[in-house]
Amino acid sequence: MKEILQRCVETVLPDRKGLEALLKKKKIRVYLGVDPTSPDLHLGHTIALRKLKEFEDLGHETILLFGTFTAQIGDPSGRDEQRKPLSPAEVSQNTERYQEQTAKILDFSKTKIRRNNEWLSKLTLTEVLKLASHFTISQLVERDMFQARMKKGGEVWVHEFLYPLMQGYDSVALDVDLEIGATDQLFNMLVGRKLQNIYHDREKYVLTVPLLPGLDGRKMSKTYGNAVNLLDPPQEMYGKLMTLRDNLIPTYFELCTSSAPPNLPPRDRKAALAKEIVALYHGRKAAASAEKEFVRVFQKKQAPSTVPSYSLTKKTALVDLLVAAKLASSKSEARRLVSQKGVKINSAVQTDGTKIISPGTEAMVQVGKRRFLQLI
Repeated sequence: MKEILQRCVETVLPDRKGLEALLKKKKIRVYLGVDPTSPDLHLGHTIALRKLKEFEDLGHETILLFGTFTAQIGDPSGRDEQRKPLSPAEVSQNTERYQEQTAKILDFSKTKIRRNNEWLSKLTLTEVLKLASHFTISQLVERDMFQARMKKGGEVWVHEFLYPLMQGYDSVALDVDLEIGATDQLFNMLVGRKLQNIYHDREKYVLTVPLLPGLDGRKMSKTYGNAVNLLDPPQEMYGKLMTLRDNLIPTYFELCTSSAPPNLPPRDRKAALAKEIVALYHGRKAAASAEKEFVRVFQKKQAPSTVPSYSLTKKTALVDLLVAAKLASSKSEARRLVSQKGVKINSAVQTDGTKIISPGTEAMVQVGKRRFLQLI
C-alpha cells in the first residue's frame, strides 16, 4: 500500500495519510488525463501511466481520459507562448495513436477509456459562466508561465485562462477520488480539486509524479532530439538510451522501470537500463536483438546486419529523399538534420539538402548514428 504512494511520487495533496486511509477503506476511482496534442508518447509520459497501472493492478477503478476537447484549446502549462490550435481531425488521429501506445502499459479490460468532449462540448454558455465564477483573474494569472510571459511583453489569451477550468471540470464529470499527473499539471489538478468540492462537496486527492529529463538533461522534447518515443523501433530505442548522460542512469531506473540500478560500471549499467526499457515495450527477444545489434555497429564498428532498401523512380533532392524514405518526419526536420551534419552518404557528411540523387544510385545513407538506408 505504501509503495504505491512512495516510488515515483512527488507530492500527494492535501495529505498522504488521508489518501492512505482512504485506500485502506475502499476501492477508489482514479484517473489520468492526457491531451493528444502530438502523434507520439515518450518515456516521460510513461511515469504517470505506470502509476495508473499500479492502481489498476490493485483493483481500483481506473480511467484513462483523452483530452479530445481540451487538446483543441491547448494547455498553457510550461509554455512561453500560445499553443498552436489543433483541428478535430488532428485530435482524432492523435487519439488513435495514443490508444495504441498506452495499450503497451495499461489493460483496457480493466481501465476505462473516456474522452472529455463527451461533456465539455455539451456545456452551455450559462454553465461555462457559472464555472468561471468560481475563480478570479488574479488566481489564474498568478501561474508562473503567465508571469514570465508578461514580463517579456508576451500575451496571455482568454482561452488559456479557460483551459484549467475545462480540465478541472473533468474531475467533476468523472466524480473521482484521485487524479494522477506530472508536476507541471499541479495547478490544473488543484483547480479540479476545488471544483470537485464545489460541485460534489467532497475531497479529490492529487498525486503528482516527477518529470523525466531528456537524454541530455534538458526537458524531454522532440525539438531537442532528446526524447525516447514508445513507438521507436527496438534498435533505435536501445541506441538512444545508450546516449543517456551517466548521471541520469539512477533517475531513469527509478522513473522508467521497477528495478534498482545494478552495481556495475556506468556503461554496463546503461546497457542494462536500455535492455530493460526496450523489453518493457517490445519484449525480451527484441531487447536482446537490439543489444546484439548495438554491439555489432557501435562497438565492433561493423555494418548493421539488416538495412532497409529504397529505390528512386525520379531525380530527388536529398531532403525529399529523407522524408520519402521516412528517415525524417518532415522537410523541416530533414533540413535540420543536414544543417547539423547528421546525414551521410557512403560515410561522407552531406551539407547540401538540395543535392539531387538520381535513380539507380547505389549508396548507403546514414542519418544520425542509428538509421541506415541502402539506395538501390
